[in-house]
Amino acid sequence: MPSPYRAIFAAPGTRAFSAAGLLGRMPLSMMGIGVVTMVSQLTGRYGLAGALSATLAMAAAVMGPQVSRLVDRYGQRRVLRPVTLFAAGSVAGLLVCAQQRFPDWTLFVFAAGAGCVPSVGSMVRARWAEIYRGSGRQLHTAYSWESIVDEVCFIFGPIVSIGLSTAWFPEAGPLLAGGFLVVGVFWLTAQRATEPRPHPEEHSTGGSALRSPGLQVLVLTFVATGAIFGAVDVVTVAFAEERGHKAAASLVLAVYALGSCLAGAVFGLLHLQGKPSTRWLVGVCAMAVSMIPLQLAGSLPFLAVALFVAGLAIAPTMVTTMALVEQHVPRTRLTEGMTWTSTGLAVGVALGSSAAGWVVDASGAVAGYAVPVVAGALAAAVALLGYRRLAEPAPTGGRGEDDRHLRTNGEHVA
Repeated sequence: MPSPYRAIFAAPGTRAFSAAGLLGRMPLSMMGIGVVTMVSQLTGRYGLAGALSATLAMAAAVMGPQVSRLVDRYGQRRVLRPVTLFAAGSVAGLLVCAQQRFPDWTLFVFAAGAGCVPSVGSMVRARWAEIYRGSGRQLHTAYSWESIVDEVCFIFGPIVSIGLSTAWFPEAGPLLAGGFLVVGVFWLTAQRATEPRPHPEEHSTGGSALRSPGLQVLVLTFVATGAIFGAVDVVTVAFAEERGHKAAASLVLAVYALGSCLAGAVFGLLHLQGKPSTRWLVGVCAMAVSMIPLQLAGSLPFLAVALFVAGLAIAPTMVTTMALVEQHVPRTRLTEGMTWTSTGLAVGVALGSSAAGWVVDASGAVAGYAVPVVAGALAAAVALLGYRRLAEPAPTGGRGEDDRHLRTNGEHVA
Protein backbone atom coordinates (compact mmCIF):
# COMPACT_ATOMS: atom_id res chain seq x y z
CA MET A 1 0.00 0.00 0.00
CA PRO A 2 1.51 3.41 -0.95
CA SER A 3 2.56 5.52 2.02
CA PRO A 4 -0.28 8.12 1.90
CA TYR A 5 -2.79 5.30 2.22
CA ARG A 6 -0.78 3.60 4.94
CA ALA A 7 -0.68 6.88 6.87
CA ILE A 8 -4.44 7.35 7.07
CA PHE A 9 -4.84 3.91 8.66
CA ALA A 10 -2.58 4.89 11.56
CA ALA A 11 -5.65 6.16 13.43
CA PRO A 12 -7.21 3.46 15.67
CA GLY A 13 -10.30 1.74 14.30
CA THR A 14 -9.95 2.93 10.72
CA ARG A 15 -9.19 -0.50 9.23
CA ALA A 16 -12.17 -2.09 10.94
CA PHE A 17 -14.78 0.48 9.93
CA SER A 18 -13.50 0.63 6.36
CA ALA A 19 -13.70 -3.17 6.10
CA ALA A 20 -17.23 -3.14 7.50
CA GLY A 21 -18.10 -0.44 5.01
CA LEU A 22 -16.88 -2.66 2.18
CA LEU A 23 -19.31 -5.42 3.14
CA GLY A 24 -22.15 -2.99 3.76
CA ARG A 25 -21.70 -1.39 0.34
CA MET A 26 -21.64 -4.61 -1.68
CA PRO A 27 -25.45 -4.46 -2.18
CA LEU A 28 -24.95 -1.12 -3.95
CA SER A 29 -23.44 -2.98 -6.90
CA MET A 30 -25.23 -6.33 -6.44
CA MET A 31 -28.88 -5.62 -5.71
CA GLY A 32 -29.98 -3.66 -8.77
CA ILE A 33 -28.14 -5.76 -11.32
CA GLY A 34 -29.13 -8.90 -9.38
CA VAL A 35 -32.80 -7.98 -9.67
CA VAL A 36 -32.39 -7.26 -13.39
CA THR A 37 -30.73 -10.65 -13.90
CA MET A 38 -33.24 -12.49 -11.71
CA VAL A 39 -36.34 -11.02 -13.36
CA SER A 40 -34.97 -11.41 -16.88
CA GLN A 41 -34.13 -15.03 -16.08
CA LEU A 42 -37.58 -15.76 -14.69
CA THR A 43 -39.72 -13.74 -17.11
CA GLY A 44 -37.59 -12.58 -20.03
CA ARG A 45 -39.02 -9.05 -19.57
CA TYR A 46 -36.29 -6.39 -19.51
CA GLY A 47 -38.85 -3.62 -19.18
CA LEU A 48 -40.13 -5.10 -15.91
CA ALA A 49 -36.58 -5.80 -14.76
CA GLY A 50 -35.51 -2.20 -15.41
CA ALA A 51 -38.63 -0.82 -13.73
CA LEU A 52 -37.97 -2.87 -10.58
CA SER A 53 -34.36 -1.73 -10.52
CA ALA A 54 -35.65 1.82 -10.87
CA THR A 55 -38.03 1.27 -7.96
CA LEU A 56 -35.14 0.12 -5.77
CA ALA A 57 -33.17 3.21 -6.68
CA MET A 58 -36.07 5.60 -6.21
CA ALA A 59 -36.84 4.19 -2.77
CA ALA A 60 -33.21 4.71 -1.81
CA ALA A 61 -33.40 8.24 -3.19
CA VAL A 62 -36.46 9.10 -1.11
CA MET A 63 -35.45 7.42 2.13
CA GLY A 64 -31.66 7.78 2.09
CA PRO A 65 -31.45 11.47 3.06
CA GLN A 66 -34.14 11.02 5.72
CA VAL A 67 -32.21 8.14 7.28
CA SER A 68 -28.99 10.15 7.19
CA ARG A 69 -30.69 13.17 8.76
CA LEU A 70 -31.76 10.93 11.63
CA VAL A 71 -28.21 9.57 11.86
CA ASP A 72 -26.82 13.11 12.18
CA ARG A 73 -29.31 13.71 15.00
CA TYR A 74 -29.29 10.39 16.90
CA GLY A 75 -26.17 8.51 15.81
CA GLN A 76 -25.43 5.64 13.44
CA ARG A 77 -26.14 2.69 15.71
CA ARG A 78 -29.60 3.76 16.86
CA VAL A 79 -30.85 4.46 13.35
CA LEU A 80 -29.07 2.07 10.99
CA ARG A 81 -29.86 -1.25 12.66
CA PRO A 82 -33.68 -1.11 12.51
CA VAL A 83 -33.60 0.38 9.00
CA THR A 84 -31.33 -2.43 7.83
CA LEU A 85 -33.55 -5.14 9.27
CA PHE A 86 -36.57 -3.62 7.50
CA ALA A 87 -34.69 -3.54 4.17
CA ALA A 88 -33.46 -7.11 4.57
CA GLY A 89 -36.99 -8.34 5.29
CA SER A 90 -38.22 -6.58 2.15
CA VAL A 91 -35.50 -8.27 0.08
CA ALA A 92 -36.72 -11.63 1.35
CA GLY A 93 -40.29 -10.74 0.38
CA LEU A 94 -39.18 -9.66 -3.10
CA LEU A 95 -37.39 -12.94 -3.73
CA VAL A 96 -40.33 -15.03 -2.56
CA CYS A 97 -42.75 -13.10 -4.79
CA ALA A 98 -40.46 -13.44 -7.79
CA GLN A 99 -39.87 -17.14 -7.24
CA GLN A 100 -43.57 -17.87 -6.75
CA ARG A 101 -44.55 -15.72 -9.76
CA PHE A 102 -46.86 -13.53 -7.71
CA PRO A 103 -48.50 -10.53 -9.47
CA ASP A 104 -46.17 -7.77 -10.64
CA TRP A 105 -47.48 -5.26 -8.13
CA THR A 106 -46.20 -7.36 -5.23
CA LEU A 107 -42.71 -7.18 -6.71
CA PHE A 108 -42.88 -3.39 -6.75
CA VAL A 109 -44.11 -3.20 -3.14
CA PHE A 110 -41.22 -5.25 -1.81
CA ALA A 111 -38.73 -3.57 -4.16
CA ALA A 112 -39.69 -0.24 -2.62
CA GLY A 113 -39.02 -1.64 0.86
CA ALA A 114 -35.75 -3.24 -0.25
CA GLY A 115 -34.60 0.13 -1.57
CA CYS A 116 -34.75 1.67 1.91
CA VAL A 117 -31.13 0.82 2.61
CA PRO A 118 -28.84 3.23 4.46
CA SER A 119 -26.06 4.98 2.56
CA VAL A 120 -23.21 3.00 4.09
CA GLY A 121 -20.61 4.87 2.05
CA SER A 122 -21.74 8.16 3.57
CA MET A 123 -21.55 6.67 7.06
CA VAL A 124 -17.96 5.56 6.52
CA ARG A 125 -16.91 8.86 4.96
CA ALA A 126 -18.46 10.71 7.90
CA ARG A 127 -16.17 8.70 10.19
CA TRP A 128 -13.13 9.70 8.15
CA ALA A 129 -14.26 13.34 8.28
CA GLU A 130 -14.59 13.15 12.06
CA ILE A 131 -11.06 11.76 12.42
CA TYR A 132 -9.27 14.03 9.93
CA ARG A 133 -11.34 17.20 10.14
CA GLY A 134 -9.14 20.14 9.22
CA SER A 135 -6.51 17.92 7.53
CA GLY A 136 -7.27 18.35 3.87
CA ARG A 137 -4.45 16.16 2.58
CA GLN A 138 -5.43 13.17 4.73
CA LEU A 139 -9.10 13.58 3.89
CA HIS A 140 -8.30 13.66 0.18
CA THR A 141 -6.46 10.35 0.57
CA ALA A 142 -9.21 8.88 2.76
CA TYR A 143 -11.93 9.80 0.28
CA SER A 144 -9.80 8.39 -2.53
CA TRP A 145 -9.44 5.16 -0.58
CA GLU A 146 -13.19 4.92 -0.10
CA SER A 147 -13.66 5.55 -3.80
CA ILE A 148 -11.37 2.59 -4.44
CA VAL A 149 -13.51 0.52 -2.06
CA ASP A 150 -16.61 1.61 -3.99
CA GLU A 151 -15.05 0.42 -7.22
CA VAL A 152 -13.91 -2.87 -5.70
CA CYS A 153 -17.57 -3.42 -4.90
CA PHE A 154 -18.48 -2.66 -8.51
CA ILE A 155 -15.73 -4.91 -9.84
CA PHE A 156 -16.69 -7.97 -7.85
CA GLY A 157 -20.35 -7.29 -6.98
CA PRO A 158 -21.80 -7.72 -10.49
CA ILE A 159 -19.58 -10.73 -11.16
CA VAL A 160 -20.83 -12.45 -8.01
CA SER A 161 -24.46 -11.35 -8.41
CA ILE A 162 -24.85 -12.18 -12.10
CA GLY A 163 -22.69 -15.27 -11.81
CA LEU A 164 -24.71 -16.78 -8.96
CA SER A 165 -28.06 -15.89 -10.52
CA THR A 166 -27.14 -17.45 -13.88
CA ALA A 167 -25.15 -20.46 -12.67
CA TRP A 168 -26.98 -21.38 -9.45
CA PHE A 169 -30.55 -20.06 -9.15
CA PRO A 170 -32.05 -16.70 -10.23
CA GLU A 171 -32.59 -15.34 -6.73
CA ALA A 172 -29.05 -16.10 -5.51
CA GLY A 173 -27.50 -12.70 -6.31
CA PRO A 174 -30.02 -10.50 -4.47
CA LEU A 175 -30.10 -12.99 -1.59
CA LEU A 176 -26.36 -12.70 -0.99
CA ALA A 177 -26.55 -8.92 -1.34
CA GLY A 178 -29.06 -8.79 1.51
CA GLY A 179 -26.75 -10.90 3.66
CA PHE A 180 -23.83 -8.55 3.00
CA LEU A 181 -25.97 -5.57 4.01
CA VAL A 182 -26.95 -7.02 7.38
CA VAL A 183 -23.44 -8.20 8.29
CA GLY A 184 -21.76 -5.00 7.14
CA VAL A 185 -24.10 -2.59 8.89
CA PHE A 186 -24.15 -4.50 12.18
CA TRP A 187 -20.35 -4.79 12.15
CA LEU A 188 -19.98 -1.07 11.41
CA THR A 189 -22.40 0.06 14.09
CA ALA A 190 -20.74 -2.19 16.67
CA GLN A 191 -17.68 0.09 16.41
CA ARG A 192 -18.68 2.89 18.76
CA ALA A 193 -15.26 4.52 19.23
CA THR A 194 -15.13 5.95 15.70
CA GLU A 195 -18.83 6.78 15.39
CA PRO A 196 -19.33 10.53 14.80
CA ARG A 197 -21.01 12.37 17.62
CA PRO A 198 -24.72 12.99 16.96
CA HIS A 199 -25.92 16.58 16.75
CA PRO A 200 -29.33 16.98 18.40
CA GLU A 201 -31.77 19.19 16.53
CA GLU A 202 -31.41 22.07 18.95
CA HIS A 203 -27.66 22.22 18.20
CA SER A 204 -28.00 21.93 14.43
CA THR A 205 -28.16 24.59 11.76
CA GLY A 206 -31.78 24.72 10.70
CA GLY A 207 -33.21 23.18 7.58
CA SER A 208 -32.11 20.51 5.19
CA ALA A 209 -28.58 20.32 3.81
CA LEU A 210 -30.16 20.54 0.37
CA ARG A 211 -30.80 24.25 0.95
CA SER A 212 -27.17 24.80 -0.02
CA PRO A 213 -27.02 26.11 -3.64
CA GLY A 214 -23.73 24.28 -4.21
CA LEU A 215 -25.15 20.98 -3.04
CA GLN A 216 -28.14 21.48 -5.33
CA VAL A 217 -25.79 21.65 -8.33
CA LEU A 218 -23.96 18.51 -7.24
CA VAL A 219 -27.19 16.57 -6.75
CA LEU A 220 -28.75 17.64 -10.06
CA THR A 221 -25.59 16.75 -11.94
CA PHE A 222 -25.46 13.39 -10.21
CA VAL A 223 -29.02 12.63 -11.31
CA ALA A 224 -27.80 12.70 -14.89
CA THR A 225 -24.59 10.88 -13.93
CA GLY A 226 -26.60 8.14 -12.23
CA ALA A 227 -28.64 7.74 -15.40
CA ILE A 228 -25.37 6.90 -17.17
CA PHE A 229 -24.60 4.15 -14.66
CA GLY A 230 -28.11 2.70 -14.60
CA ALA A 231 -28.39 2.62 -18.37
CA VAL A 232 -24.94 1.08 -18.86
CA ASP A 233 -25.78 -1.75 -16.43
CA VAL A 234 -29.08 -2.72 -18.06
CA VAL A 235 -27.92 -2.33 -21.66
CA THR A 236 -24.69 -4.26 -21.08
CA VAL A 237 -26.61 -7.27 -19.73
CA ALA A 238 -28.89 -7.16 -22.77
CA PHE A 239 -25.94 -6.64 -25.15
CA ALA A 240 -24.15 -9.70 -23.76
CA GLU A 241 -27.33 -11.81 -23.97
CA GLU A 242 -27.89 -10.85 -27.60
CA ARG A 243 -24.44 -12.25 -28.34
CA GLY A 244 -25.10 -15.45 -26.43
CA HIS A 245 -22.85 -14.69 -23.45
CA LYS A 246 -25.10 -13.19 -20.79
CA ALA A 247 -22.82 -14.17 -17.91
CA ALA A 248 -19.99 -12.20 -19.55
CA ALA A 249 -21.87 -8.98 -18.74
CA SER A 250 -20.52 -9.17 -15.20
CA LEU A 251 -16.94 -9.25 -16.50
CA VAL A 252 -17.53 -6.29 -18.83
CA LEU A 253 -19.07 -4.24 -16.02
CA ALA A 254 -16.16 -5.23 -13.78
CA VAL A 255 -13.74 -3.78 -16.34
CA TYR A 256 -15.75 -0.54 -16.21
CA ALA A 257 -15.28 -0.41 -12.45
CA LEU A 258 -11.62 -1.43 -12.75
CA GLY A 259 -10.87 1.69 -14.79
CA SER A 260 -12.41 3.83 -12.07
CA CYS A 261 -10.59 1.91 -9.33
CA LEU A 262 -7.17 2.42 -10.90
CA ALA A 263 -7.84 6.10 -11.52
CA GLY A 264 -8.97 6.56 -7.92
CA ALA A 265 -5.83 4.87 -6.58
CA VAL A 266 -3.57 7.21 -8.54
CA PHE A 267 -5.71 10.24 -7.71
CA GLY A 268 -5.31 9.61 -4.00
CA LEU A 269 -1.51 9.82 -4.30
CA LEU A 270 -1.59 13.26 -5.91
CA HIS A 271 -1.23 16.54 -4.05
CA LEU A 272 -3.40 18.67 -6.29
CA GLN A 273 -3.47 22.44 -6.59
CA GLY A 274 -6.25 24.63 -7.90
CA LYS A 275 -9.97 24.69 -7.27
CA PRO A 276 -11.81 21.40 -6.65
CA SER A 277 -14.76 22.86 -8.54
CA THR A 278 -12.69 23.09 -11.72
CA ARG A 279 -11.45 19.50 -11.39
CA TRP A 280 -15.04 18.40 -10.80
CA LEU A 281 -16.29 20.15 -13.94
CA VAL A 282 -13.55 18.56 -16.05
CA GLY A 283 -14.41 15.14 -14.60
CA VAL A 284 -18.12 15.44 -15.38
CA CYS A 285 -17.41 16.52 -18.96
CA ALA A 286 -14.94 13.65 -19.38
CA MET A 287 -17.59 11.16 -18.26
CA ALA A 288 -20.01 12.61 -20.79
CA VAL A 289 -17.57 12.38 -23.70
CA SER A 290 -16.57 8.84 -22.76
CA MET A 291 -20.09 7.58 -23.52
CA ILE A 292 -19.83 8.38 -27.23
CA PRO A 293 -17.63 5.38 -28.23
CA LEU A 294 -20.24 2.98 -26.85
CA GLN A 295 -22.32 3.70 -29.94
CA LEU A 296 -19.69 1.87 -31.98
CA ALA A 297 -19.73 -1.30 -29.87
CA GLY A 298 -19.98 -4.36 -32.08
CA SER A 299 -18.45 -6.95 -29.78
CA LEU A 300 -17.91 -7.61 -26.10
CA PRO A 301 -14.10 -7.04 -26.24
CA PHE A 302 -14.57 -3.62 -27.87
CA LEU A 303 -17.25 -2.75 -25.33
CA ALA A 304 -14.97 -3.77 -22.45
CA VAL A 305 -12.16 -1.50 -23.69
CA ALA A 306 -14.54 1.43 -24.19
CA LEU A 307 -15.97 1.03 -20.71
CA PHE A 308 -12.51 0.75 -19.13
CA VAL A 309 -11.57 4.11 -20.64
CA ALA A 310 -14.91 5.58 -19.58
CA GLY A 311 -14.32 4.41 -16.02
CA LEU A 312 -11.13 6.44 -15.66
CA ALA A 313 -13.12 9.63 -15.05
CA ILE A 314 -15.47 8.26 -12.40
CA ALA A 315 -13.48 7.92 -9.16
CA PRO A 316 -11.62 11.26 -9.38
CA THR A 317 -14.94 13.01 -9.95
CA MET A 318 -16.54 11.26 -6.98
CA VAL A 319 -13.61 12.07 -4.68
CA THR A 320 -13.76 15.73 -5.66
CA THR A 321 -17.51 15.72 -5.06
CA MET A 322 -16.99 14.73 -1.42
CA ALA A 323 -14.54 17.61 -0.97
CA LEU A 324 -17.10 20.00 -2.43
CA VAL A 325 -19.83 18.66 -0.14
CA GLU A 326 -17.62 19.48 2.84
CA GLN A 327 -17.16 23.03 1.56
CA HIS A 328 -20.86 23.66 1.03
CA VAL A 329 -22.61 21.79 3.86
CA PRO A 330 -22.53 22.50 7.62
CA ARG A 331 -20.73 19.91 9.73
CA THR A 332 -23.93 19.07 11.60
CA ARG A 333 -25.50 18.04 8.27
CA LEU A 334 -22.47 16.36 6.72
CA THR A 335 -23.83 12.80 6.59
CA GLU A 336 -27.07 14.08 5.12
CA GLY A 337 -25.17 16.18 2.57
CA MET A 338 -23.09 13.23 1.44
CA THR A 339 -26.21 11.11 1.19
CA TRP A 340 -27.93 13.67 -1.03
CA THR A 341 -25.24 13.09 -3.67
CA SER A 342 -25.94 9.36 -3.41
CA THR A 343 -29.62 10.20 -3.73
CA GLY A 344 -28.97 12.08 -6.94
CA LEU A 345 -27.16 9.04 -8.28
CA ALA A 346 -30.00 6.77 -7.17
CA VAL A 347 -32.64 8.88 -8.92
CA GLY A 348 -30.49 8.87 -12.03
CA VAL A 349 -29.97 5.11 -11.87
CA ALA A 350 -33.74 4.72 -11.62
CA LEU A 351 -34.37 6.89 -14.65
CA GLY A 352 -31.49 5.48 -16.66
CA SER A 353 -32.22 1.82 -15.99
CA SER A 354 -35.92 2.25 -16.70
CA ALA A 355 -35.37 4.19 -19.92
CA ALA A 356 -32.70 1.76 -21.08
CA GLY A 357 -34.92 -1.24 -20.38
CA TRP A 358 -37.72 0.14 -22.53
CA VAL A 359 -35.34 1.10 -25.34
CA VAL A 360 -33.79 -2.38 -25.31
CA ASP A 361 -37.22 -4.01 -25.45
CA ALA A 362 -38.26 -1.76 -28.34
CA SER A 363 -35.09 -1.46 -30.43
CA GLY A 364 -32.36 -3.76 -29.12
CA ALA A 365 -29.25 -3.40 -27.00
CA VAL A 366 -27.11 -1.32 -29.36
CA ALA A 367 -29.83 1.34 -29.54
CA GLY A 368 -29.94 1.31 -25.74
CA TYR A 369 -26.47 2.86 -25.54
CA ALA A 370 -27.99 6.13 -26.76
CA VAL A 371 -29.45 6.56 -23.26
CA PRO A 372 -26.09 7.08 -21.47
CA VAL A 373 -24.98 9.46 -24.23
CA VAL A 374 -28.02 11.68 -23.64
CA ALA A 375 -27.55 11.44 -19.87
CA GLY A 376 -23.89 12.43 -20.18
CA ALA A 377 -24.79 15.48 -22.23
CA LEU A 378 -27.32 16.55 -19.60
CA ALA A 379 -24.76 16.08 -16.79
CA ALA A 380 -22.24 18.27 -18.59
CA ALA A 381 -24.86 20.94 -19.27
CA VAL A 382 -25.97 21.13 -15.63
CA ALA A 383 -22.36 21.18 -14.40
CA LEU A 384 -21.48 24.04 -16.74
CA LEU A 385 -24.55 26.07 -15.81
CA GLY A 386 -24.03 25.54 -12.06
CA TYR A 387 -20.26 25.91 -11.94
CA ARG A 388 -20.30 29.42 -10.47
CA ARG A 389 -22.20 28.18 -7.41
CA LEU A 390 -19.40 25.72 -6.70
CA ALA A 391 -16.43 28.00 -7.37
CA GLU A 392 -16.34 29.34 -3.81
CA PRO A 393 -17.31 27.64 -0.51
CA ALA A 394 -20.70 28.55 0.88
CA PRO A 395 -20.68 31.55 3.27
CA THR A 396 -22.33 29.36 5.93
CA GLY A 397 -21.42 25.75 6.60
CA GLY A 398 -18.55 23.67 5.32
CA ARG A 399 -15.42 22.49 7.03
CA GLY A 400 -13.50 25.76 6.93
CA GLU A 401 -16.17 27.82 8.67
CA ASP A 402 -16.90 25.11 11.23
CA ASP A 403 -13.21 24.97 12.15
CA ARG A 404 -12.98 28.75 12.46
CA HIS A 405 -16.03 28.72 14.72
CA LEU A 406 -14.51 26.05 16.94
CA ARG A 407 -11.18 27.90 17.23
CA THR A 408 -13.03 31.07 18.11
CA ASN A 409 -14.68 29.23 21.00
CA GLY A 410 -11.37 27.78 22.19
CA GLU A 411 -12.09 24.18 21.15
CA HIS A 412 -9.49 21.85 19.70
CA VAL A 413 -9.91 20.73 16.11
CA ALA A 414 -8.52 17.30 15.40
